Amino acid sequence: MEQKILIVDDEQDIREILSFNLQNEGYEVCEASSAEEALEKLSPDHALILLDVMMGGMSGYRLAEKLRKKGNTMPIIFLTAKDTENDMLTGFSVGGDDYISKPFSLKEVSARVRAVLKRSAGAEVKTDDRLTIDDLAIDFQTKELFIAGNVIPLTKTEFEILTLLVASPSHLFSREEIINQLWSDYPYTTGRTVDVHIARLRKKMGGKAEWISSRPGYGYRFNPNEK
Repeated sequence: MEQKILIVDDEQDIREILSFNLQNEGYEVCEASSAEEALEKLSPDHALILLDVMMGGMSGYRLAEKLRKKGNTMPIIFLTAKDTENDMLTGFSVGGDDYISKPFSLKEVSARVRAVLKRSAGAEVKTDDRLTIDDLAIDFQTKELFIAGNVIPLTKTEFEILTLLVASPSHLFSREEIINQLWSDYPYTTGRTVDVHIARLRKKMGGKAEWISSRPGYGYRFNPNEK
């Protein structure tokens, strides 16, 4: 079955060339010229969203934020003419999975799409179905985090990071190790990307944030004894 991609960009030429290229790669593609139209067309059948940042009306960042707040974990790749580090970090902070600067090569887009979809469908770390520590519970079947009985909405990347750390609680993961585990197909991923995702994960964990401990210059580990 063809994987379905939603292209959201207010420039028709960009939508057309991306659509043509991705269809040639074997994907099913649909288009939206605005974030508002994307909300109407988006369905569970879609596997990924290619999302322009700067559009008339609702911005791509705002759309991503709305989707994540609703618990939608569908992979999002941002397309943008902005290429500063702050812009990239903003994209990750609202739940983006990758970030491509314009002008881009079609080969780069295809490679990024394949990498995100591969990671989205990749093998999970094998562990028990559920881990419970005090009032924190991680359900590895439903891919959910619970704290005090409440579901804490995590993006797929956030849940993958948590799962990786939890699976080896005695191990201090360097940023390079985390990148190799979760972003092996992403040649442009930096340690700063890891830091942003972990900072967002910690924020969602609230009072349990200190359970993901860090050692400056070394990396991160899951340490529930940090109380």
